[in-house]
Amino acid sequence: MLASAAIGGSGGRVGGWSCVVRAVASLAVVVTAVGCASGAATPSEPEAVETPTSTTRTPRVVDDSGRPQITFDPCLDIPDELLASSDFDPRSKGPIEMPMGTYSFLGCDYRGTLHIPGVLSSYSLIILSGNVTLEEELAKNGHVAIETTVNGRRALQEIDPSLKGSCAYVLQSSFGIVILSRIYHADHSRAVPQHEWCAGFADFVMAIEPLIEK
Repeated sequence: MLASAAIGGSGGRVGGWSCVVRAVASLAVVVTAVGCASGAATPSEPEAVETPTSTTRTPRVVDDSGRPQITFDPCLDIPDELLASSDFDPRSKGPIEMPMGTYSFLGCDYRGTLHIPGVLSSYSLIILSGNVTLEEELAKNGHVAIETTVNGRRALQEIDPSLKGSCAYVLQSSFGIVILSRIYHADHSRAVPQHEWCAGFADFVMAIEPLIEK
C-alpha cells in the first residue's frame, strides 16, 4: 500500500473513465471503466495546433450535462518547450475529443517520445481534462488511489498493478479534473519494477500544474 505524500508547494494519475483512454489505440495507457458509451468518439489524427491568442476561444468539447465548461485544453495550453524539456516530443501530439453526454473529456496523447536507448527512457503520455469531480474519480478508483497534493493543489496519485508500467496523477481544477497518465515502455525483456513506474513523473506534473485554473 502506498503512503500519502505531497509533491511540490509547501508540502513538497489514470483512473475511472476507461473508454475515453482506450479509444486512443496507439497508447497502452488505460483507466478503469465506467462503462463505454456507444457513442464514444475516437481521437483524431495528429495535427499542428497553434496556441490561440484569444482567452475566449470556443471549446473543442461541449455537452448538455450542465457541468462546468472545460477551460484547460492540453493540446493548446501546454507549451511545446515544456514538453520537449521533459523529453516528450510535441510533434507527436494527437488531439482527443470525447463528448460523452453526461460528462466530457478533451486532451492530447503523445505517441512518440524523445528516446535514446540507455540514456532517455521511452514513455507514452496522455493528458485529459474532464468535467467530472475529483470525488467522482476517487469513488471510481479509490482502490488504486492515494490522496496527495501537487504544489498545494488537491490531487490523487493512481498506480494500478494491473496496468503494468502505468502511473497517473489526477489534479483537481475549477471545472473538474486533469488527468496526466504515463506508461513506461521498457527497452528490455525484464518487467519494470513497480517502484519505477512513477519515477521522475512528479517533476513533470508539478511543471504542468500552474497552467491549470484552480
